[in-house]
Amino acid sequence: MAHRPLMHLALAVRDEEASRRFYERYFGFAAVRRAEDGTLMMRNDDGFSLALGPWDGEARLPPFLHHGFRAESPEAVRAYADGFRSEGLELVEEWDEPGYVGVKVRDPSGYVVEVSWEPNG
Repeated sequence: MAHRPLMHLALAVRDEEASRRFYERYFGFAAVRRAEDGTLMMRNDDGFSLALGPWDGEARLPPFLHHGFRAESPEAVRAYADGFRSEGLELVEEWDEPGYVGVKVRDPSGYVVEVSWEPNG
């Protein structure tokens, strides 16, 4: 079977507008359409789709569960961390080691999002 890249992620969100702004501002997603069921479909320049569906529950997720984005450099990760801090977002974890730089932040619906860089990553 041929390797196929992961192309979409569906997230149940409490505040669609806040989630939309978060993923637009930090990760370059743009709204492209609204599905018949009300789900907001977003896409980035890489063609990756993010579906934001309504949900009024509280996130009760295992601590390990997260999704991530690759940064171009250690400095880019540090810039993300500074931006998250300046916006008052909850930082979950940070690493700054020679072979790995990363930051995890909580999005508006409580999901943990990681931005990281590795030399061969």
